[in-house]
Amino acid sequence: MADLKGKTLFITGASRGIGLAIGKRAAADGANVVIAAKTKEPHAKLKGTIYSASDDIEAAGGKALPLVVDVREEEIVEAAMKQAADTFGGIDILINNASAISLTGTQETPMKRYDLMHQVNIRGTFLCSQKAIPYLKKADNPHVLNLSPPLNFETHWFAPHVAYSMAKYGMSLCVLGMAEEFKKAGIAFNALWPRTAIATAAMDMIGGPDVRNKCRKVEIMADAAYLILTKPSREFTGNFCIDDEVLKDAGITDLSKYRFEGVEEKDLLPDFFV
Repeated sequence: MADLKGKTLFITGASRGIGLAIGKRAAADGANVVIAAKTKEPHAKLKGTIYSASDDIEAAGGKALPLVVDVREEEIVEAAMKQAADTFGGIDILINNASAISLTGTQETPMKRYDLMHQVNIRGTFLCSQKAIPYLKKADNPHVLNLSPPLNFETHWFAPHVAYSMAKYGMSLCVLGMAEEFKKAGIAFNALWPRTAIATAAMDMIGGPDVRNKCRKVEIMADAAYLILTKPSREFTGNFCIDDEVLKDAGITDLSKYRFEGVEEKDLLPDFFV
């Protein structure tokens, strides 16, 4: 089976949560991980900075490059991509993980928050993909993985939070279009989304201290991402993947290790859009 040894991953929003978990899984193979995120100082409510994440990556067996990156800013993203490529000799994989969320109705969504979600989720994903492509074209097995949902255009996924749904589906539309646009170049564009809620610091902040009893661990997303990223890029592109389906296709059907102690499958909270 292919692995990620020596591969360079550029992961947005990787100072914590799913992005960091994907980086640590790759680091276990000896990968290089670029932690591209805004958090250089500890957040009042969310644990993790680019520097603590860097320590975690290196402890897991990889090499880390922590960079302060605002994915909305073209010059900053372009410079970060160049620094990553100069440091590690190229970029093999881009993970568009950075995202902003506000589960509010149309009249309850301030335009400042609307702009943030669309600038981070859609613009950030498009911009980072655009700037990574010249490097990915030179890679042996180039992948772009967006942490975004399958394109399920049912009204109940839009009505409660139109602005957020538009922003997340915009990331998925990048997969739909870019997978076909760059198929001949051999760059894979895929999406990955969880079946259930995932236990992250952000989820704790939104759902409260007991929400973890309804969540799977971040490792399920990391393991699913790993399986996608080690596939041949010319053979696996344009897919909208669900974490447990990816594992099942690989023969992994016992998912108990991804649940917290005492939590049963029936207790898990389904995620949005699935």
